[in-house]
Amino acid sequence: MSDISEKKSAQGHLHPLTQVATEIVEIFSDMGFAVAAGPEVEDSFHNFDALNVPEDHPARDMQDTFWLKPLSDKKLLRTHTSPVQVRYLEENKDKLPIKIVVPGRVFRNESTDATHEAQFYQMEGLLVDKNVSVAHLKGVLETLFKKIYGNETEMMLRPSFFPFVEPGFEVFVTCFKCHKKGCALCKQTGMIEVLGAGLVHSNVFKAVGIDPKKWQGLAFGVGLDRLVMLKYGVDDIRQLYAGDLRFIKQF
Repeated sequence: MSDISEKKSAQGHLHPLTQVATEIVEIFSDMGFAVAAGPEVEDSFHNFDALNVPEDHPARDMQDTFWLKPLSDKKLLRTHTSPVQVRYLEENKDKLPIKIVVPGRVFRNESTDATHEAQFYQMEGLLVDKNVSVAHLKGVLETLFKKIYGNETEMMLRPSFFPFVEPGFEVFVTCFKCHKKGCALCKQTGMIEVLGAGLVHSNVFKAVGIDPKKWQGLAFGVGLDRLVMLKYGVDDIRQLYAGDLRFIKQF
């Protein structure tokens, strides 16, 4: 009879979300970004007010936000990783310039389907320095996507509105399925939206006591789930959370 100590159990491996998050953190570390973290239970000031989100903005409604009782405390499950930007700026406003990335879990009170989950993961980025421009934003994001998807990957910025940046952009990259030929997934455009980005709004700086005439910044927020789906061709976000080892072992 063989010694039971000689038997080796099967070796596991990292979840694809963890793999991609680690890869992105390493890419940004090479560009001089530090990693920051913050609480998943947030308050209204850090999640909305300091980020220039108006009182009547739809994102504050119960349909989008998990508010925690008692409501008088205005506690909630964070709806994005952007509150960490605010907290980090509060704590480090005398140590500028800064460059951080923030991987973390966020929560939205919405129905689950192939592209939406009530909880998912984001990666936030923030760079604050003097004379920051859209060119810097474009350079940082192009470096990220070429490292993840290959040097042939193309990126496009389309003007859009987000309360905490001005100007703001929706960011698109080459469709992984048709490689810019046009398909149902990318709605025949050849490009897929992957994140929102822009230059930090002056009101965000004012909320934390930083002079927006002296300092500027760029910020972006990307869904890690979306990046995993694009990288590996996963067509249903729910597969990432189902705990099915037959699926996980593919990566």
